[in-house]
Amino acid sequence: MPNHEEIKCPRCGSPFECKMGSITICHCSDVHLSREQMAFISEHWQGCLCHACLLEIKTLLPENPSYRARALN
Repeated sequence: MPNHEEIKCPRCGSPFECKMGSITICHCSDVHLSREQMAFISEHWQGCLCHACLLEIKTLLPENPSYRARALN
């Protein structure tokens, strides 16, 4: 089983602990994203995003088409 790893979010640069070895306790397991949101993330970034970025994309992406441009910054 892989170890937990301290990484930087590829979107905002914030450090966070990726728990790939224990996905059920990782911060990403409680953020339920739509297929469109997951596709958007995978099109623009490689690897895991921090919890704050996942929540921001979940909250804003489907309701606000202009968010796509802002999400890249």
